[in-house]
Amino acid sequence: MAEACENTLAEVVPPRRAPRVTYRSGEAAQALAEAGTLAVFGFGAGAQAMGDPRYLRIGLESFDAPGPLEVWQVGAPVEHGCDGAVRWARGGGWLFAAIEVDERDHGGPRDTARHAYEELRRVVDARAEHHVLRIWNYLAAINQGEDDAERYKLFCDGRAAGMGDFFADGFPAATAIGHHGARPVLQVYLLACDQPGERVENPRQVSAWRYPRQYGRTPPSFARAMALPASDVLAISGTAAVVGHASAHADDLHAQLAETFTNLDTLLATAGMAEGFDTHSPLKAYVRHPADAAQVREFIVRRLPGVPVLLLHGDICRRELLVEIDGWRYA
Repeated sequence: MAEACENTLAEVVPPRRAPRVTYRSGEAAQALAEAGTLAVFGFGAGAQAMGDPRYLRIGLESFDAPGPLEVWQVGAPVEHGCDGAVRWARGGGWLFAAIEVDERDHGGPRDTARHAYEELRRVVDARAEHHVLRIWNYLAAINQGEDDAERYKLFCDGRAAGMGDFFADGFPAATAIGHHGARPVLQVYLLACDQPGERVENPRQVSAWRYPRQYGRTPPSFARAMALPASDVLAISGTAAVVGHASAHADDLHAQLAETFTNLDTLLATAGMAEGFDTHSPLKAYVRHPADAAQVREFIVRRLPGVPVLLLHGDICRRELLVEIDGWRYA
């Protein structure tokens, strides 16, 4: 008689449901004390300073006073800590990791970006949650310098040097914005998962990593958007009035906003999502000139009534661009 045997099937893990991202008023400590809090962000010099690794004070000023918090939460217990200069939190298959680096310790934006990405890669590579799906970069004086010496282009050089094979399976969705903080600090933070997402490109635009040489020695390295593993959220990269690879409507705020929303609509359609945004799909709008903030708010409120929008003072990576929008579109 044949000996009985038992086949043990590996546990099938369903696609990870996306973290819930919300904007709210109140104290950061209260949000951090809630179950499932993966990360909390305050904005500007007036935001609280806290030692919790899940909390990051972003060097961009909010046009709202007091500025709201941004809160990421998952449906699972969260553990957190620090690994060298990298702060991290993980739970439910999701990982938040962040680093702040002072350029004065590394000789400028290129070597600072290389160091930041090397450190993030070191930490993420050691985790099960090694699929980087979304990343943000905030650096000082992003447009300072000319031609290949422009600080954003130097940042792109350093980022590429530091990432190595960090994004071997494809680039994440990303944002890069200039801040006006007193110190030349680079802030980089990311969302990663133990499952991959699906990259989404915009057919109206050249993929960023294929930009021609005029945009620097090293093209930007990001996807236009990322569908998260359960296809329940589209994480949208910084989106501006770019058609093909060229900026459109130089110095025309309203035309740039209209073009930006055409790009956002195209991304949603390409991802197979319904048109528009709703009250559960928060956006950030980065505005170069404070005098334009009220017009940007009015345009968005008229176009997307009820949608949560965080309006921030930030410089766009191209001098001629006045506004950029990123965010989350929940299915």
